[in-house]
Amino acid sequence: MKKRNQTSPMEFIFLGIIEDTTWEGLLFGVFFVIYTITVVGNLGLITLFWINPHLHTPMYFFLSNLSFIDFCYSSVTVPKILADFLSEHKAIGFSACVAQMSLFLIFAAAECYLLASMAYDHYVAICSPLLYSVTVSLKICTLLVTACYVAGVVNSVTLTTSTFLLDFCDSNMINSFFCDIPPLLALSCSDTHVCELLVFVVGGFIQMSSLCIIVVSYMFIIIAILRIRSTEGKRKAFSTCASHLTAVSLFYGTIIFMYLRPTSSYSLNQDRVVSVLYTVIIPMLNPIIYSLRNKEVKDALYKVLSLGLTQH
Repeated sequence: MKKRNQTSPMEFIFLGIIEDTTWEGLLFGVFFVIYTITVVGNLGLITLFWINPHLHTPMYFFLSNLSFIDFCYSSVTVPKILADFLSEHKAIGFSACVAQMSLFLIFAAAECYLLASMAYDHYVAICSPLLYSVTVSLKICTLLVTACYVAGVVNSVTLTTSTFLLDFCDSNMINSFFCDIPPLLALSCSDTHVCELLVFVVGGFIQMSSLCIIVVSYMFIIIAILRIRSTEGKRKAFSTCASHLTAVSLFYGTIIFMYLRPTSSYSLNQDRVVSVLYTVIIPMLNPIIYSLRNKEVKDALYKVLSLGLTQH
């Protein structure tokens, strides 16, 4: 164990996304555009689902919550990143760092279980369509979404508490652009084995249990699709799942790479690039994926835009 210093730093300093500050002006513009698309895309989808009665179904109820989570997920980190691009002193207070990590972990875990809930919704829609209105009622949807947020809070409280009970005495320079667990563990002079174990067990349980629900759901979905005789029926069924499978692959691929590894395999410089994917890029891509591949969403958006142009 390293020498302990019982005091915690008043603030942490981010090393940022890149070391060469000459590129920060360009990166500010790129990230500003990405964040604008994220906000407009996700809040736009939520508004579209809210005002269009044809989209008041369980699938779009889950999608509106996914958009809300992606908006919050991105907003926890990106505004601070943008501010740091314009500042030489990329600092965050200790309490603000705790808050940022807490919120980030809530929305990360909630998204895992929400994607699992959406897989269950697809499973019922394709495998038991006659029971769909009963099995996936508004009450059940509300309970599932509530459970997603509860799981997020449990994940956040457990991992944030275990991380910030550690002593930070070697340095306050975080080799990242936001308060994430791996770079903070690298700063600690405490024994981090218990915290690492909690990250692996709690984070692993959330990721693997939600992923198992998705995999099992799609096993039954594939079996049901293969039994469909018409080519058009198979195409429509696969099309229903394509957007969700794309979102799942992007999200779980990066999250599992980041957190389900031993600390010895961490490469903080490499992890900064991966972190950009799931904190900045994926929240922007999800509304694009679901709107471009969904005919009902495109039709609803076209009607809203047409009505707006007519009124003007």
